[in-house]
Amino acid sequence: MGDATRIAGHRTVPHTADLRIEAWAATREECLAEAVRGLVDSFAAVADRQPYRRESRVMSARSDEDLLAALVDEVIYRLDADGEVPVSVAVRAARGGGVTVSLALVPVAAAEITGAVPKGASLSELRCAPDAAGWWSCAVTVDV
Repeated sequence: MGDATRIAGHRTVPHTADLRIEAWAATREECLAEAVRGLVDSFAAVADRQPYRRESRVMSARSDEDLLAALVDEVIYRLDADGEVPVSVAVRAARGGGVTVSLALVPVAAAEITGAVPKGASLSELRCAPDAAGWWSCAVTVDV
């Protein structure tokens, strides 16, 4: 299958006492966004919700794997501290190797909670890298 026919996406995979999220896309930024979509899809249904506010943040880390973990933890922090769930996410490259993350948010009360609420990203078994053809994949284990 050529890269032109590949489609970005994500899935959740059962993991001992946790949840594993796998994502794939043509670029690092889209792969990171797919990982966030997979995280949200693992515990909430928000597809038809209208955002009540939008937030953007520049994030950086020592590696792409650390950036993935930081992004997952940012979404979990917003859930815990602010009671908000992203209904959409956009990630674009920022200077210095970081990213600008834009989240459209709804209050938790507006979301349909469908699964275990995530507690944090595990730092073991992180993956965020391109394959030999340049297609990116991300994987993160989430404590639930």
